Amino acid sequence: MGKIIFYEDTNFQGRSYECSSDCTDLHSYFSHCNSIRVESGCFMIYERPNYIGQQYFMKKGDYSDFHSWKGVSSSIRSCRIIPPYRGIYRLKLYEKADFNGNMMEFMDDCSSVSDRFHHRHVYSCKVMNGYWIFYEYPNYRGRQYFLKPGEYRRYRDWRATCSIVGSFRRITDF
Repeated sequence: MGKIIFYEDTNFQGRSYECSSDCTDLHSYFSHCNSIRVESGCFMIYERPNYIGQQYFMKKGDYSDFHSWKGVSSSIRSCRIIPPYRGIYRLKLYEKADFNGNMMEFMDDCSSVSDRFHHRHVYSCKVMNGYWIFYEYPNYRGRQYFLKPGEYRRYRDWRATCSIVGSFRRITDF
């Protein structure tokens, strides 16, 4: 499925830990994480246990320090493997909580939500198919949020700190 290796030091040095599945608490395996190698698959990594805090999408590749994955610190405490998906992608965005207000359906990436949806705020959404990443700012920048198929009645359901969604993309790099 996938394999990710966490290293305590930069440039793949120091104590390491290999992981091929979801892990709710990585703290017992290393005290901090300064480099990562993703040998296969895709993962979301989180700065706190239980998939909480800053999220980072990791695809196959070498990340020699936490800046290379746009990290703000060397604190990585949980990870989640993203299952491969090859079907049709479908996502519905709603202007208000509980699937109210204007709605728009998407099947592809969107570099500027405000240009296409005409709203900067997304208060709820439904992911019908595929795995997606929401970004805080346009052009796939800023905080990242992983969404799998399901209903998200409020932006806090995808662990966002506010309702602004600047861009989003499908996870297709398997």
